[in-house]
Amino acid sequence: MALEHTDSLVYTPTWVVATVCFIIVLISLCVERTLHRLGKLLIRKRQDELFAALQKLKEELMLLGFISLLLTVFQGLISRICIPTHLSNFMLPCKKSNIVHPNGTEHYSNPAANNSQRLLFEDTNSGHCLHEGKAPLLPLEALHQLHIFIFVLAVVHVIFCVTIMTLGAARIRQWKSWEDSVRNEIKSKKGLTGGNDAYVHNTDHQDFLNERGAGYWRKAAVVSWMMSLFKQFYASVTKSEYKAMRQGFIKKHYPDDPEYNFHHHVMQTLAVDFKKVIGVSWYLWLFVVVFLLLNVAGWNTYFWLSFLPLILLLLVGAKLQHIITRLAQEVVVERNIHDHEAQLQVTETKRDNHEVHEAAPPVKPSDDYFWFSSPALVLILIHFILFQNSFEIGFFFWILFTYGFHSCIMDKLGFIIPRLIVGLIVQVLCSYSTLPLYAIVTQMGSTIKFKEPFKSSEESTRGPIEASQIQMQSMAKESPQSAQNSEF
Repeated sequence: MALEHTDSLVYTPTWVVATVCFIIVLISLCVERTLHRLGKLLIRKRQDELFAALQKLKEELMLLGFISLLLTVFQGLISRICIPTHLSNFMLPCKKSNIVHPNGTEHYSNPAANNSQRLLFEDTNSGHCLHEGKAPLLPLEALHQLHIFIFVLAVVHVIFCVTIMTLGAARIRQWKSWEDSVRNEIKSKKGLTGGNDAYVHNTDHQDFLNERGAGYWRKAAVVSWMMSLFKQFYASVTKSEYKAMRQGFIKKHYPDDPEYNFHHHVMQTLAVDFKKVIGVSWYLWLFVVVFLLLNVAGWNTYFWLSFLPLILLLLVGAKLQHIITRLAQEVVVERNIHDHEAQLQVTETKRDNHEVHEAAPPVKPSDDYFWFSSPALVLILIHFILFQNSFEIGFFFWILFTYGFHSCIMDKLGFIIPRLIVGLIVQVLCSYSTLPLYAIVTQMGSTIKFKEPFKSSEESTRGPIEASQIQMQSMAKESPQSAQNSEF
């Protein structure tokens, strides 16, 4: 009868087992109750989109727990799979030092495995591979470290997404004063004219066309793209641009309600997109697999890959700014054609040339301004940028706490500092420039992104309590009439 291992669970004091289980269960219940109360709070505040994002977060946590369960259940089976020795020395993240013994045999030692972590039954699970002259496919210690890496990656991604969405939403809330001023201006015009045609804000609209659409050099593609590239670093969205895009959106989708709360709509669509961004899609997990495959010693994959999110972020920001420029240029071209036709039809005796110049038309949203006529592609790129940046930062901290700062897998100090600086730049630029740009520019598509129930301009400004009180009053007024109808 084989002797049982003295470190197994049957030789562990019961008070130790009970204490550890109690702590783990207590932490799990605290996290679960916190998420549950947060969901009830969002429902009470009528934040349906954020509640959907919270449900998506729970799904990702469930997927993460399922991956953890699979790694735990099959770790013994995986560690007992043996491969030839020459395959185990191919494409290593760290080079093994070759030690030649006096008897002529060679021994490889891994400098990254100098820590004291050793898992249960590691010698018995992988020892049979050494007896056969082979190497284990994935030792238990490496499997345990991979387990921790996946957990750290998911947690860092969620934290980064919440941080960026919170800062971006705070930036968009600063546009609320612009929305209030526009709606007050429309109300005053309606009071003076008594009509409903109060869309065009001549002064601000003309400023928008002069800033983004006028000029000979702006027509050149290279100059226009270069100006769009640098525009995202300062005043990414101005008041005149906000008013112009608001006017074009309402004119296309809500022509009968010029007082529609466009700012509220932008915030709602951002909350809907947050549900998609916080998740980890299949192509992002595929990227993790490809990255782990290319993590070979001497290739410096970490360093070169850290510039990918910054390049993509600058490209996306430049594209969004270029779309605003094209919107203005299309309006300028249409206005010039209209002025030219009007000038041909009107004689000089009836109208002076200066009087022929009429108000410029609003911008016209269209999917043709976006890559492949798909505004959703921009969200996919932002999703990938956020995940790749969180992957870089999460991978750095995982290596730091698992192997140490001086590990061979950490790279040189000259490679580490630029990676951290680039990650910080991506985080700040995406929060305060790219994400607000995306939230408003993607409203310029042909179709509306988020179709909410129709509300009048008065209902959109009321709170939920006032709206429910008005609804109860209307129901009370209709109840006598419904009773008469039932008697009839």
